Amino acid sequence: MKKSIATQQAPAAIGPYSQAIATEALVFVSGQLPIDPATGSIVAGGIKEQTEQVFKNIEAILAEAGLTMDHIVKTTVFLADMSLFNEMNAVYAGQFAGTFPARSAVAVKAIPKDALVEIEVIAAKCP
Repeated sequence: MKKSIATQQAPAAIGPYSQAIATEALVFVSGQLPIDPATGSIVAGGIKEQTEQVFKNIEAILAEAGLTMDHIVKTTVFLADMSLFNEMNAVYAGQFAGTFPARSAVAVKAIPKDALVEIEVIAAKCP
């Protein structure tokens, strides 16, 4: 069985998908863009500000599912350009208090809404 997770504390889906899907053991958070849920727009600034907003959105969705950043076991980072990796990585590193999740990071041709970064995560319901 699966359950859709949705919160107004993160941007609404911009297509036919859920913010997240929870199963008995895992929560799959759809790729999050650096959209401020209050304005519906990409946050001002560069990769640092965009990465920070992406994690705020992820944190809000996980909270709706009763989880925290500590529950994340896998991330996938999509970058508009690999030259942004080091700045994104500096923000990313500060998001986790203990063991870092497994991660993939790739550069893609384009990200929706001309964002610089999109991140999706998988979280395990066990600590």
